[in-house]
Amino acid sequence: MPLARAALRWSLGHALPRAALRRSAKQGDLHGRMFVATQSGDQAALEPVLDELRAHVPFYRGTYASLTVDHAAARAVLSNPDAGARFLRADRESALARLQAWAMEDAPLGPLTPPSLLVTEPPDHTRYRKLVSRVFSARAVENLRGRTQQIATDLLDQIDPRSPVDLVATYCSLLPVTVIAEILGVPERDREKVLRLGAAAAPSLDLGLSWTTFRQVESALREFDRWLGQHLDGLRRQPGDDLLSQLVAAQEDGVGLTDLELRSTAGLVLAAGFETTVNLLGNGIALLASNPEQRRLLAEREDLWPNAVEEVLRVDPPVLLTGRMTMADTEVAGVPMRRGTVMVALLAGANRDPRVFPEPDTFDITRQNARDHLSFSAGRHFCLGAALARMEGQVGLRTLFERYPEPRVQSGAVRRSTRILRGYERLPVTLRP
Repeated sequence: MPLARAALRWSLGHALPRAALRRSAKQGDLHGRMFVATQSGDQAALEPVLDELRAHVPFYRGTYASLTVDHAAARAVLSNPDAGARFLRADRESALARLQAWAMEDAPLGPLTPPSLLVTEPPDHTRYRKLVSRVFSARAVENLRGRTQQIATDLLDQIDPRSPVDLVATYCSLLPVTVIAEILGVPERDREKVLRLGAAAAPSLDLGLSWTTFRQVESALREFDRWLGQHLDGLRRQPGDDLLSQLVAAQEDGVGLTDLELRSTAGLVLAAGFETTVNLLGNGIALLASNPEQRRLLAEREDLWPNAVEEVLRVDPPVLLTGRMTMADTEVAGVPMRRGTVMVALLAGANRDPRVFPEPDTFDITRQNARDHLSFSAGRHFCLGAALARMEGQVGLRTLFERYPEPRVQSGAVRRSTRILRGYERLPVTLRP
């Protein structure tokens, strides 16, 4: 029976949408073509589709969704109060709804299943976010800058610069996972497991997974949830000074998080706390390595590092797109949208809107409005970890390039195969000439 439920979840959530989008791609639908292009982690495969979408302002009406690469329209999608992050299900009395409910009975807890912050809406979302924000504030993040610097330095000390090294494995992944593990009180003995499970579960954000990948993702999510439950039990017995111990005890008007809400929120914060930052660091290293004039400018003007990180986020965002569905008839960017309309905001496209960013394909660390990118989303689902990611990006990239000013990316660099999370799976680099 569990296998039958899993097969139905996969069919409804991946196999059928994949077949439908591939069919629409053959018919010229840009949504379908975008889906096919994201099979490759290479941005170049996606750029022709983004260019064609740019001719349809503010929205391209596809067969299954309305897409936008327009900066203003994307922000409107993300900020619209009538647009929710959780998609409406079929009518509760329908056979499809009953099948969906049956299939989800033993589904693992994941980033796209309630009560995850990614797919909840007010009032629950407001309550969760307020509790998490209290223990994940900008002040708390800034207090971590010194420790993050120490971790970055220690990691570089362990690298032999005399031969090519995969910086994803030795630096980009280890820096953020160490930081978030310390924030959340994860014992050092468990950090390798957390990193492994986080990487295995990353495709859970994607649509159109193969059966094999789907089963691997669900297995990783279950193992991660079991580990997290044990970790939280330990913190209840012996709370520490870490933020997760504070989250366990946090309350709003005398009400804290239930066990399910706590596991979901803690799991999301933990996984999101390093998965996207791995991409930010890897993408930033690749961009700066291929733009020597920008590296030289940073060496002359250290004050540009924060803006350089914003430009990395704009040019090669760690997250490609995000979706919303209208909960009621509404208007978005002046366009009427019926209830149940799926809207896709292509963040990578909006970040290169030429009406907002002149010469949008140029990597320019002096760009005055680089911070106007939408890589952290917008509205009520604006990324809670934005301050942490920015700080880690500044420290991680600056520390690497100050020690090794002229890194060279070698052949063998491979982009991740995930559709939503965009970055490098392997990044072999020669650090010293």
